[in-house]
Amino acid sequence: MSEARIHNARMRDLVVSAEAAAALIQPGETVAMSGFTGSGYPKAVPVALAQRIETAHSAGQEFKINLLTGASTAPELDGALAKAEGLALRMPFQTDPDARKRINAGELDYIDIHLSHVAQHVWFGFYGDIDTAVVEVSSILEDGSLVPSTSVGNNKTWLDLAKKVIIEVNDWQPEDVLGMHDVYYGTALPPHRKPIPLVNANDRIGQTTLKVDPSKIVAVVHTHGPDRNSPFKAIDNDSKLIAAHLIDFLKHEVSKGRLPANLLPLQSGVGNIPNAVLAGLAESGFRGLTAFTEVIQDGMLDLLKSGVLDYASCTGFALSPEANEEFKHNIKFYRERIIMRTQEISNHPELVRRLGCIGMNGMIEADLYGNVNSTHVMGSRIMNGIGGSGDFTRNGFLSTFLSPSLAKGGDISAIVPMVSHVDHTEHDVSIIVTEQGLADLRGLAPRKRARVVIDNCAHPDFRDALNDYFERAMRDGYGRHTPHLLDESLSWHQRYIKTGSMKP
Repeated sequence: MSEARIHNARMRDLVVSAEAAAALIQPGETVAMSGFTGSGYPKAVPVALAQRIETAHSAGQEFKINLLTGASTAPELDGALAKAEGLALRMPFQTDPDARKRINAGELDYIDIHLSHVAQHVWFGFYGDIDTAVVEVSSILEDGSLVPSTSVGNNKTWLDLAKKVIIEVNDWQPEDVLGMHDVYYGTALPPHRKPIPLVNANDRIGQTTLKVDPSKIVAVVHTHGPDRNSPFKAIDNDSKLIAAHLIDFLKHEVSKGRLPANLLPLQSGVGNIPNAVLAGLAESGFRGLTAFTEVIQDGMLDLLKSGVLDYASCTGFALSPEANEEFKHNIKFYRERIIMRTQEISNHPELVRRLGCIGMNGMIEADLYGNVNSTHVMGSRIMNGIGGSGDFTRNGFLSTFLSPSLAKGGDISAIVPMVSHVDHTEHDVSIIVTEQGLADLRGLAPRKRARVVIDNCAHPDFRDALNDYFERAMRDGYGRHTPHLLDESLSWHQRYIKTGSMKP
């Protein structure tokens, strides 16, 4: 029972039901909740709050909150509050279909922000006050300190800045997670900042627990519920080809002396293709690998277990049900090899650049010159958000973007004349990979980039059309440095909107 996880007498006196805790959150508040990629989010209070909001709406009363988290959460949080029409504002990242539907319908304001920026922007006061924090922990120690559960995210900032705090103690989470976290309290506001004393991906620079002013805690809630454990799809042939192209490239870079034999710290976005790359690394012959990333997913857990990966630094997990059971069963093994940090550290540009991370992220589309759209379908419909990909793209040693060359059964090309929305500019993108091949854009001027992208990454069904566009842009464009035909550059997207296919 959760009572055994609360070792502080005062905290035990604050135990209430989820409904009583939710009653402490008022309409119009800015509420910051824990959670990162479906791990470590509160399980009970958001559901109770959604029910309270629905009751208020039934009585004709207005009730919405502004919601901040670390990243995506789960149906019990984003989904429940979105369905209840209880959100006025959401940031910084989401993957929930109900929230996405309302965002794209213009019914819910959404701020898509680099994950490394969230904590500091809140500290700067850009989003106003944090009225309430709702944070999941695995236990409360005798001195009142909090043991995070399976994500750290922005929890330190939420606890520091919130006017009142609600704690969920989840005894489904492994109690032996104590010791895995590294919470750094050395950040400061400009002009008082100092260098972060981390020079290796496995350095420990903080403490294993979160601090909180006990006078701010207004409720403690017992819970027993799993994280959102979403199974990964079986690795398909396209994903295997993408992984093989990237791994061959990394081996080539080692042979040229541009990378050490054990590479540099890896960052992997969440998804089936990055997971396929991790699976490919297990069979690649690489050893002594390290990771400095946001999220540990199944493939990285496998690499740790097999000894291919020595250690990993992250801020949260995104595990399938099977991988989660493996993690819980062998948590003492993983506790020696995994460090969980706040996301302002796991994604910090200073550290990403110092360590020389190799970024591996998915994309929706890329254009001829290497601009990447990772967030918006046809330029205006948000998919999920930029997440932490920009933190690693701008600052990493290598930035790679991975995608099948086709989508929607072949009606959409991932390589287009001009992206319909820009998240990562051509200045920051090093490598683009599809199942067709790999485009190394380093050291290439725009026109040469276009040739490499078309030849190596475009699907044959669209390659001739891309070549035709580029050759006419070279002839008729306003300039020859980055040739475009402005009246045609987004015509592929417009054709899809009208006809359901980009094909001419």
